[in-house]
Amino acid sequence: MNKQLLPPKFLVIAGMILAAAALRLLPHYPNFTPVAAMALFGGAYFSNKKTAFIVPFIAMFLSDAIIGFHSTMWAVYLSFAIMVVIGFQLREKKKVSNIFAASVSSSVLFFVITNFAVWMSGTMYPLNAAGLFESYVAAIPFFGYTLVGDLFYVGIFFGAFEFAKTKLPVLAEVNA
Repeated sequence: MNKQLLPPKFLVIAGMILAAAALRLLPHYPNFTPVAAMALFGGAYFSNKKTAFIVPFIAMFLSDAIIGFHSTMWAVYLSFAIMVVIGFQLREKKKVSNIFAASVSSSVLFFVITNFAVWMSGTMYPLNAAGLFESYVAAIPFFGYTLVGDLFYVGIFFGAFEFAKTKLPVLAEVNA
């Protein structure tokens, strides 16, 4: 009996996530990155929930180790974890409308959480309602890049994998 250590589906999904993390190292518009796609994709396609968190988090951490860390990383990783959970909701419902809604929700979530963290750090904005409002208003241009980037990469990831499943039936297997 030939039992493979890692199934092909796992290798393809993990490879796509690691490749996405590597894309973060290339020059890009601010926030136009595959971060949400990595999290949503991992949550949607890894059958094991632990793996759905571990693989994207390792990929994210490795790219952050090169890019550099900052004081509000906790907010980025919290957003990322919630995106993986949103990806779980797509597992049995991978329709374009659901994937679109998950991507937009992830973009909004990232915007709200990370900009709240920037405001809470107290280094750029006063710690009052006006400062919080100012923090969100100043981040609006970045939100546009986040939203377009998320939609772009989520479309690429989900579309490419679903297309690959039609050409390589082994990718349609449940285990990953």
